Amino acid sequence: MAAPALRHDVFQAIADPTRRKLLRLLADEELPIAAISEHFPISRTAVNKHLHVLSDAGLVRSRRTGRETRYRLRPEPLAEVREWLVFFEAYWEDKLSLLKAFVEQEEPADTGNM
Repeated sequence: MAAPALRHDVFQAIADPTRRKLLRLLADEELPIAAISEHFPISRTAVNKHLHVLSDAGLVRSRRTGRETRYRLRPEPLAEVREWLVFFEAYWEDKLSLLKAFVEQEEPADTGNM
């Protein structure tokens, strides 16, 4: 029995700065790999590997149009990242509120006479 294909985790996929730039580029329009490659100082093969990771994580979709493959952002899997960030935003907001309250506590008035 063949092992199931490994799928990339969304967090793993967006960990790389090149892949994050790819997602931004593909957010506005569907592009073929030749046009995508023009935006990066890496080989077309390297861009293709990054697109494969993003595709495995469900973050981009591809479709064949004639002889070329065109790519577009699929933002739905990023909801998992958003939920994770919302939790920590609330966590840090609470911690910062506690720190603010501590710092703003009234200090005893200086009543010492010299």
